[in-house]
Amino acid sequence: MRVIEYKKIVETVKQLCLKAAFELPLDMLNAVSFAYKKEKSKIGKKILCYIAENAEIAKKDKIPICQDTGIAVFFVEIGNNVVIKGGNLEDAINYGTFLGYRQGFLRASIVDDPLYKRINTKTNTPAVIHYNFIKGDKLTITFAPKGGGSENITSLYMLKPSDGEAGVISSVVETIKEAGAKPCPPVIVGIGIGGTAETAVYLSKKALLRPITKKNKNKKYSELEKNILNRINKTGIGPQGFGGKITALSVHIETFPCHIATLPVAVSVSCHALRYAKAVL
Repeated sequence: MRVIEYKKIVETVKQLCLKAAFELPLDMLNAVSFAYKKEKSKIGKKILCYIAENAEIAKKDKIPICQDTGIAVFFVEIGNNVVIKGGNLEDAINYGTFLGYRQGFLRASIVDDPLYKRINTKTNTPAVIHYNFIKGDKLTITFAPKGGGSENITSLYMLKPSDGEAGVISSVVETIKEAGAKPCPPVIVGIGIGGTAETAVYLSKKALLRPITKKNKNKKYSELEKNILNRINKTGIGPQGFGGKITALSVHIETFPCHIATLPVAVSVSCHALRYAKAVL
């Protein structure tokens, strides 16, 4: 068995919160640079320059890439030979989140009651935590702060199996067209297909974290990703909704087996500031 100290998890989570808020991942920066070369619209190219400049300033000055520092979403993989000493894993993640947001002067955006009182917790907790139990002695924590604007675009479609590929494409493209400038394009689109309703939404959120250049291992789904990306970029929405060729930087699909009578399809969207940070303990 491998013992991991509660305090170490707290410190790791704190640092992940700061890193994700201040530093846009390299694959995202490269994607913005590539988009600049492809974009034909003058205002679109100018916006993409501002995006890159903003990321550079945020990293240099240790300030948030975006004022919406998001709801704290974690994807946690726990090896079956890992033991947490000195406290509870979930408590460690939440406390680390609180410390990270406080130290970085990051905006606390979480309200305790979603419908009625809606009082800010002032700690940006509780975090949303997804657990996956695996073999081994490692604890992997991936932090992905999710902004409210792009989160509001999330869509779930319970299609009929007979709707097939055409139904999936139509649903995703319509989601992006209806969203327009709301999620601050250029966007990254995560698509979850299969499982149950909640499985599909989880998969679509997880799909956003796949590196931009990494294609789906299944050739058919890889082609579908490419097809949907082309269809989205033909909408003409463009950077920040001002028109142009680049509305999306990438499309990622994740799948799971499903019931014979169902075809769940979920769409999660991230703005160009797709922030995430990962640590392996």
